[in-house]
Amino acid sequence: MTSTAILDPADAPVPAYGSGALSDLLPALAKGLGIPDPPDTGLVLAPADRVCVFLVDGLGWEQLRAHPAEAPFLNSLLGSSLGGSGRPMTTGFPATTATSLASVGTGLPPGVHGLAGYMVRIPGERRLMNQLRWQPHVSPRTWQPHPPVFRLAERAGVATFQVSSPKFEFTPLTEVALSGGAFHGMLPGEERMDLAAQCLGSADRTLVYTYYSELDGMGHRYGVDSDAWRGQLMAVDRLAQRLAEQLPPRSALYVTADHGMLDVAPADRVDVDEEPDLRSGLLLLGGEGRARHLYAHPGAEADLLAVWRERLGDRMWIAGRDQAIAAGWFGPVVDERVYGRIGDVVAAASADIAVIATRREPGESAMVGLHGSMTPAEQLVPLLEVRR
Repeated sequence: MTSTAILDPADAPVPAYGSGALSDLLPALAKGLGIPDPPDTGLVLAPADRVCVFLVDGLGWEQLRAHPAEAPFLNSLLGSSLGGSGRPMTTGFPATTATSLASVGTGLPPGVHGLAGYMVRIPGERRLMNQLRWQPHVSPRTWQPHPPVFRLAERAGVATFQVSSPKFEFTPLTEVALSGGAFHGMLPGEERMDLAAQCLGSADRTLVYTYYSELDGMGHRYGVDSDAWRGQLMAVDRLAQRLAEQLPPRSALYVTADHGMLDVAPADRVDVDEEPDLRSGLLLLGGEGRARHLYAHPGAEADLLAVWRERLGDRMWIAGRDQAIAAGWFGPVVDERVYGRIGDVVAAASADIAVIATRREPGESAMVGLHGSMTPAEQLVPLLEVRR
């Protein structure tokens, strides 16, 4: 490999923080509801008295557009029919569920809310924290001290509801990102949509959030090129239409997602557990296959960066921590408490590649569909709107 083949981290397509990222959605909606002092955003959305956000885990913009037959209703919202409009947004980096849900719920980019990846280092310790499962447990309010926008809505007198699976009601991730108002646990998707519509019409000003995770699960297990994934997309389409048809007057529905996804073939996977050179100087392997946080042994940071760039720099944007921060990967600002959670080296996939670890991460390494980086397939998610 020659040095000219190495990708410049400054050229990575940074998410549209402040104007068109997931962290801008709830602040824009809060302004329309008259909620005081939401986080700043340049995103402007028409106000509505009743607002529902339906977040579908794993529903990428590119995957949706590629499947009009399986999702006719959602694809109809890409234009102006049915009173809707559609556009892509960016998720934020990394494009992963814990990070994105925190961005949605707090209205803040990852560098401020601090859930900066799937697995990140607990600063000052020699261990990783899985921020989706919240293991090992740390104090949620210490880890993420900013109030979710739902709490701001509740304080402002807006009737606020979460309609999701019962298993998410008391999780730390819900507490730090999505708490505020009343939580209604409902398992069947159809009943979840019906309940969300009922909550939406229950008061003069309402904010409702509902969530569906099964599409993401099928993508991870079987891939986005599978019949199982397409079947789930068809189910999602029916649920979205069911909810849209029940919207009460003076309401707006927004359908969005936390990330897209792509399938990575076995031949395009690099196994750190089988690559001694990639482990040289490596203390902890964080992040996930397409968005890695690398934590070095003290004094080995520069060597670790050089080795990874030499080995993978033609297929991944690979930056030192300060370089990734300066490039705006995690947003315009990175708070001091978040700084040590970011890897000494950050590696984000540009090509169809995944850096796996079959011994230390057997479950994640076996997944077919992956996400995390800044490519359009992962970063772009829909913002679909229906008004009544």
